[in-house]
Amino acid sequence: MKRSHLNYILLLSLLCLFSGFSPANADIYRYVDADGVIHFTNTPTHGYYNFYRKEIFVDRPDSSVSYSDLIIRYAGQFNLDEALIKAVIKVESNYQPHVVSNKGAQGLMQLIPDTARDLNVIDPFDPSENIRGGTWYLRQMLDTFNGDLDLALAAYNAGPNAVKRYGGIPPYTETIEYIQRVKHYFDYYRQSGDTLL
Repeated sequence: MKRSHLNYILLLSLLCLFSGFSPANADIYRYVDADGVIHFTNTPTHGYYNFYRKEIFVDRPDSSVSYSDLIIRYAGQFNLDEALIKAVIKVESNYQPHVVSNKGAQGLMQLIPDTARDLNVIDPFDPSENIRGGTWYLRQMLDTFNGDLDLALAAYNAGPNAVKRYGGIPPYTETIEYIQRVKHYFDYYRQSGDTLL
């Protein structure tokens, strides 16, 4: 009985291996520590983790679409300079699609979950959805602050309410440096039209 059970498992494993089947689902867990830092894992090591979401990996028909293609598409849709989108992605995630910040921002353009929901982004780790949502949000910030790039970038980083509360760029070191870095890469991508690295 034991031997036949092992043979069955071995046969099933081999069938899965040779049929190209691979596991597609993973549960993601998170917890917030005493310092307010959010931790994510698919293998919880203690009871403080709570179920966060189910991650599903599927082969999408458009999986061959490059970041450049997506940036061109959404730059046109939201009337933004492609170089600006590239610069924001460079500073936000360095083109790493599965990055999660210590504040819970996710994906290429580092969308906070509440913002992602407002932008109808279902999977913030999907490059197409993330770039669409991030580009749309950047467009909203530019419209909110009358096309002022510095204020729009400050709002993207610190939130529009912080910009309104301070009547300009909030006096946060992170936000001030963020604006400088994005503008540096914005100029770089405008001049060079170079790769996304």
